[in-house]
Amino acid sequence: MSRIGKRPIPVADGVQVQYTDREFSVKGPKGEMKMRIHDDVELNTEEGVIQLAPNASSGITPMLGTTWALVRNMLVGVSTGFVKELNLVGVGYRASTSSNMLEMNLGYSHPIKYEIPKGVTAKVNANTNIVLESADKQLLGQVCAEIRKYRPPEPYKGKGILFKDEKLKRKAGKAGKV
Repeated sequence: MSRIGKRPIPVADGVQVQYTDREFSVKGPKGEMKMRIHDDVELNTEEGVIQLAPNASSGITPMLGTTWALVRNMLVGVSTGFVKELNLVGVGYRASTSSNMLEMNLGYSHPIKYEIPKGVTAKVNANTNIVLESADKQLLGQVCAEIRKYRPPEPYKGKGILFKDEKLKRKAGKAGKV
């Protein structure tokens, strides 16, 4: 049985939690999220604390730890939110935003336009730093992966779209003839 699933999850101030008919919803200053709880997991909401337990009929469940992490991410998301930063590394690599579009020049013959989905906000600092914010951790990670896919980091020159503190392992180039 997952030991992380036994831990109680504290509910932050200003966050409203509701659990009815296996539907768990959270509302806070950063937004509102809903999730269906797995049938093998029981969820109890008591004065500022959420406790998860395996269903009495199943006893042990592998979904306990997963559900615990998803519920915790929802609570953190609606109270403080999640932030990820992407850096554009390369000569001429630039980015700009306009309403819900992210426009990037990544060394191709044309600019790349990416529509930012609802629930994610994007800001561009110094033309080469993209800051993405969202209450939904899964959606934020998916958006970062889609943006990064346009120019993945390459190990020879170190160019591409990198996360903020990502260290890229560089490779030596081809050895010359002797």
